[in-house]
Amino acid sequence: MKGSDLLSIGELSERTGLSVSAIRFYEEKGLVHPVRNSGGQRRFLRADIRRLSFVLVAQEFGFTISEISRQLAGLPEGRAPNKADWTRISREFRKHLDERIERMTALRDKLDACIGCGCLSMKSCRLYNAGDAASRHGRGPRYLLGDKPDIVEA
Repeated sequence: MKGSDLLSIGELSERTGLSVSAIRFYEEKGLVHPVRNSGGQRRFLRADIRRLSFVLVAQEFGFTISEISRQLAGLPEGRAPNKADWTRISREFRKHLDERIERMTALRDKLDACIGCGCLSMKSCRLYNAGDAASRHGRGPRYLLGDKPDIVEA
């Protein structure tokens, strides 16, 4: 590996637009793996530009660091990912994005129906949750996330 193939953390910061502290954070999380030169300074591969760009895009789509880490773990170390590598990852991310789009569409439609109906009836409102009955389904706004409310008779 030639010295010109390696970037300092400052050069990587300049190239990716990430702060040095953000790059260190991603290193701590195992998303990039710099080598150290004889003076102990971090040196990154040019391929890390793509890895960090992928991290930024994936975060924009709402993926967590651990989800991103799992995907990056399948990429080769020491070389830039090729088209086949990215195709494999994009297939997996597409599946997750499609699932999220479906959930978001359902949530939007339920919000529109609830907010727009104007009934203000605690008997028929989808958000009605007497005695916190929704808690049996788990944490969060269970009915908005797709769980069915118990039918309450008034």
